[in-house]
Amino acid sequence: MVTYLMECHQVSISRACKAINLSKSMYYYKNTRDDSETIGKLLELSEKHPTEGQDLYYSRIRQQGFLWNYKRVRRVYLLLGMNRRKRTKRRVPARVKVPLAVPERAGEMWSVDFMSDVLVNKRKFRTLNVIDDYNRQAITVEAAHSLPAIRVTQILEYAIKEKGKPKCIRVDNGPEFISKEFKDWCTQKGITIRHTQPGKPMQNGYIERFNRTFRENILDAYLFEDINQVQQLADEWMED
Repeated sequence: MVTYLMECHQVSISRACKAINLSKSMYYYKNTRDDSETIGKLLELSEKHPTEGQDLYYSRIRQQGFLWNYKRVRRVYLLLGMNRRKRTKRRVPARVKVPLAVPERAGEMWSVDFMSDVLVNKRKFRTLNVIDDYNRQAITVEAAHSLPAIRVTQILEYAIKEKGKPKCIRVDNGPEFISKEFKDWCTQKGITIRHTQPGKPMQNGYIERFNRTFRENILDAYLFEDINQVQQLADEWMED
C-alpha cells in the first residue's frame, strides 16, 4: 500500500506511512526467517500421513528432534493451506455378479435393504427391511430416524435370536454394509456377506420386490405423525 501511494500520488515514505497508519520501521522490516525446512517437513508428513492434522504433525516433528515452536508450525501449516478439509472418496471393491437363485431351504440366505420416507413434520426416517429369500418371509422391519452400522447389527442380532442364524446375507454397497462394524460382526457370527454390484439393484431382486409392496401398502398409504406409528403399522402389516 505504501508503494502504491508513493508511485501513484508522488508522496514521501513518511507521508505514505502516516496516511495508512503504518510505522516506518514496519515498512523497512525485512523478513529473514527461512521456513523452507519447516515447509519440507510438513509436506513430507502430509504425504505419509494424509489423514492426520496439525497437532499430530507437530507431535511427530518434536519426536524427530526439531525444536520449532507450535506457533511456527501453525503459521506454516496455514500458509500451505493444509487446514482445508481433504475430500476423499471411498472406493467400493469390485463385486462379482452372482445369479439370483432361490435357496434350497429357509435360513440359507437373508436379503437386507433400507427404505426412506418422511413424517408429516418433514422429519426423515428409514426402515431396515430383512427377508428370507427362500420363502420371501419378512424377518423384520425396523423403523428409526438413524440406523448406523452398530444399530443394524443389533437389529440382526435380535432377529437371529428369533429366527436362527442365516448362512449368508445379501446387501448393497451402502456405508452401513461396507463398514468395519458390520464386517466384523458377520465374521464373528460366521455369516458370509454377499454384496451386489454397484448400480445393479435387481441382483437383490427379492427384497426390491418386497420393498415395492411395503411402500405401496404402508409408506405411501399413510401419513405418519411419529416413528412409533410407523413401527406399529409395519409390525401389524408383517403379522398380516
